[in-house]
Amino acid sequence: MRIHVVDAFATRPFAGNPAGVCLLPAGAWPQDSWLQRIAAELNHPETAFALPIPAGGEAEWEIRWFTPLVEANLCGHATLATAHTLRREGLLTGGSVRFRSRFNGVLIAHAGEDGEFTLDFPAAPANEVPVPDGLADALGARPESTFRTGALGDLLTVLPDEAAVRSLRPDLGAVAALTVREGLRGVIVTAAASATAAGEDPGYDFVSRFFAPAKGIPEDPVTGSAHTSLAPFWSARLGGRDGLVGFQASARTGLVRTALREDRVLLTGHAVTVLEATLTA
Repeated sequence: MRIHVVDAFATRPFAGNPAGVCLLPAGAWPQDSWLQRIAAELNHPETAFALPIPAGGEAEWEIRWFTPLVEANLCGHATLATAHTLRREGLLTGGSVRFRSRFNGVLIAHAGEDGEFTLDFPAAPANEVPVPDGLADALGARPESTFRTGALGDLLTVLPDEAAVRSLRPDLGAVAALTVREGLRGVIVTAAASATAAGEDPGYDFVSRFFAPAKGIPEDPVTGSAHTSLAPFWSARLGGRDGLVGFQASARTGLVRTALREDRVLLTGHAVTVLEATLTA
């Protein structure tokens, strides 16, 4: 079986978010333990496994995602990486591909003419909650407000400004303990974009970072799924604009273009294949 490593939400290698992609042969799913071992061996934030479905159904492929430690309920960047790989392998029929997921129904990836893809994902509205005990100490910064993101399972945490997001140096052990205690997937930290030193538009509308150390992801480089909550959150605070650009301020960085469509969020970005190998185990 071939394994692909793809940098998603990136236009050049070694940026964006790396994902493993494994296109499985038709048939039954392999054992979960085998899938988890492959994901642990690759040790990327997520590895996607895609299984072809017989023609005529609601989707062409089933998809599952694994971090190095656990199976994930939803992953944006690895879905983008999988769609990119299908096109590269000549397995993309038409202008889109439909993935059947276990927890979020059918997810669609629409191919663009310049190599980009747009993912059609369910929106995750954010509801304000009291700041959890210990969050400020875990992050090393005092939040302005916090929100739960429903089924997405994250704590959306608003900081005063972009500089506070960029300079954050959290205690990841404390973040892991807090997320386990609160029943969370991870913590999204965000702020509105600041103007450049020259007073110019930076080219994005909000910044974010994402931490899920208890799930095997100390800091995720670019988190597509988090933008299903960030997009409606910032749209409501930035004049109701439907189209926004998010900048994830990790070490690798990445841009995610977002658009709201009622209860869905469209996430657009590019991907670059950086490695292909053959699994021999």
